[in-house]
Amino acid sequence: MTAQVIRMAGTATAPNQIDRLGAPLFVSWQLTRDCDLACVHCCTESAPGKPMQAELSREEALRLAEEIIAEQVPYVMLCGGEPMVVPHFLELAERLGRAGVQLKIETNGQRFDEETARRLARLSLRSVQISLDADSQAVYARQRPGGSLAKAQDACRAVRAAGLPLEVTFAPTRFNIAELPAVIARARTLGAFRFNSGALMRIGNAAKNWHKLAPSEEQYRAFRATLEREAESGEGGMEISYTPFRIEDGLRGALRQPPATLLVLPNGRVKLAAALPQIVADLRHCSLADAWRDYCRAWHSPAFLALIRRAIADDAIHAKANDWQTLASSLA
Repeated sequence: MTAQVIRMAGTATAPNQIDRLGAPLFVSWQLTRDCDLACVHCCTESAPGKPMQAELSREEALRLAEEIIAEQVPYVMLCGGEPMVVPHFLELAERLGRAGVQLKIETNGQRFDEETARRLARLSLRSVQISLDADSQAVYARQRPGGSLAKAQDACRAVRAAGLPLEVTFAPTRFNIAELPAVIARARTLGAFRFNSGALMRIGNAAKNWHKLAPSEEQYRAFRATLEREAESGEGGMEISYTPFRIEDGLRGALRQPPATLLVLPNGRVKLAAALPQIVADLRHCSLADAWRDYCRAWHSPAFLALIRRAIADDAIHAKANDWQTLASSLA
């Protein structure tokens, strides 16, 4: 795959800032596609008992962790699916964190308890991010079937009790968007330092359920006005983060300056962008350093940049983000 990508990439565009880096600044690592919930909006199409075929084994994952450490990657997010269903999740976190890698843990909070918080508190942890997609159990369960809002809120409390930084995230849908003000207020009460939101991503389950889930433009206008008002208030010192607001906004930014990020899938493959299906490397068959070089080269491919522009113009293309294909084959 590496040779194919190099041939397709070329060097027709101006240098990017990432070309000066010997390694990514951030690795977003999906440990599994398995999850303890089956959320109707899930961008990775995760579900209970449904790991991805050929996910990295414990030994392979630990080997990748050693590469991340050796390449001096400063920041890693462990996510999923639900990372805490992975038996070696804490082992990985501790190996990375004890080596000085800053960690972000993204979880639904259903399995996060005080003991987990205490173990993570010994590490170099930037934050724990927990999804609170409602402030009532009825709405929460509609978006996250089988989930307990009380468990998610208790997880937030455990994070703060251990002295860890807490982030809260909110994915708007047609039936939870009215609860935004209450969830922001709840996040402040729980001690979050940041509240993350933005338009619903048309990827995975959200794309499949788009006609049921996508808020109306009127709902979005009120939604964004609330985010702007709460951000301006600065109440409780909690940051309200909602830009880039839509996937297309993020892709426009990436065209101007590609992110210094590798998105690693559970089977070790590396994507070029979350909203697109192109795979640039396979960490089972190449080193992290090689994957990074291929990633940087790919962002000089006029044909790939044209794919980005198409995705900006037509958000329906995002629905194919999980239909992976190598960069070379997609440009053939």
